[in-house]
Amino acid sequence: MVPADRLLAFAAMSFLLIVVPGPSVLFVIGRALAQGRRAALTTVVGNTVGAYVLIVAVALGVGSVVERSVLVFTALKLAGAAYLVYLGVKAWRERGALRAAFAEDAAAVQGGVRTFWEGFAVGVSNPKTIVFFAAVLPQFVDRGQGHVAAQMLVLGLVFNLIAVASDSVWGLVAATARNWFARSPQRLSLVGGAGGVTMIGLGVTVAVSGRKD
Repeated sequence: MVPADRLLAFAAMSFLLIVVPGPSVLFVIGRALAQGRRAALTTVVGNTVGAYVLIVAVALGVGSVVERSVLVFTALKLAGAAYLVYLGVKAWRERGALRAAFAEDAAAVQGGVRTFWEGFAVGVSNPKTIVFFAAVLPQFVDRGQGHVAAQMLVLGLVFNLIAVASDSVWGLVAATARNWFARSPQRLSLVGGAGGVTMIGLGVTVAVSGRKD
């Protein structure tokens, strides 16, 4: 399968990419601030599955088409950005209800399945990971070993394991901060608004970043 040296090199590069907060991390933080720990971790799982769909696409040769096509890449990016802005506006409008949601367990207010799919949508439309998987991941495949698609899937699994660990830490830290804010209705309303603003800003950032010529 994948040679050990290439696997370690890919893991190191993946770690450097993942620890720098990008769309997925910021979305997890926004979810943690707005809805708490369980929603954040559910979002992490959705993000991870979305990212692995991209890996499968690259392994099957679809990812290179997306990466090379300005139209497809831009359409996917803008769709993800618009969805983030929508979620951010919704979180901002509902910030006053966070006190009741916290008391009843926020995860019960918004179903886990819905939270999962929202995380999935962000993960599968993340411009940073689209470019990374399409342009970087194939470079770590040893074609002389054969089973190119299988090697890509293994490398992608390594990436996802690192991402789950890193994103979960971000989400748990943000959720802990939310617990402190929850001691005051005003602070809780403030953090709900901050989560919404974070997602809106993230959507705008995604929309204007990663442009291709």
